[in-house]
Amino acid sequence: MKKILLIIVGCIGVGLGAVGAVVPMIPAFPFLMLAAVCFAKSSERLDRWFKGTKLYKNNLESFVKGQGMTWKTKIKVMITVTVLMSIGFIMMFLKAVYVPCIILGCVWIFHIVYFFFGVKTYKINENTAS
Repeated sequence: MKKILLIIVGCIGVGLGAVGAVVPMIPAFPFLMLAAVCFAKSSERLDRWFKGTKLYKNNLESFVKGQGMTWKTKIKVMITVTVLMSIGFIMMFLKAVYVPCIILGCVWIFHIVYFFFGVKTYKINENTAS
């Protein structure tokens, strides 16, 4: 049952990641990372297939190999998280729920600091880029 659930969640992650690769406001990275983890834990065959896709190679491979993320990917993730957290922040602030606003603000600051300083920036080599 756990294996089937992981495969389903992995497929959803691939689907949302594919949408995120095309739609500017949706980051592909977290969904593809979710798919990679789910496939790795559920099916060796799906894991091999996923790691062979262009979607994986373009969006996740450099991070998994420890090289980091491109600035474009980092910025896209940070903007999306900022927009989504802002919606929650505004809704709580308008209802005068201030403690969760402070917590959400701290999480947002940690997120931005982590992506700027904690995640390596991968520079695409212009000679090998197609």
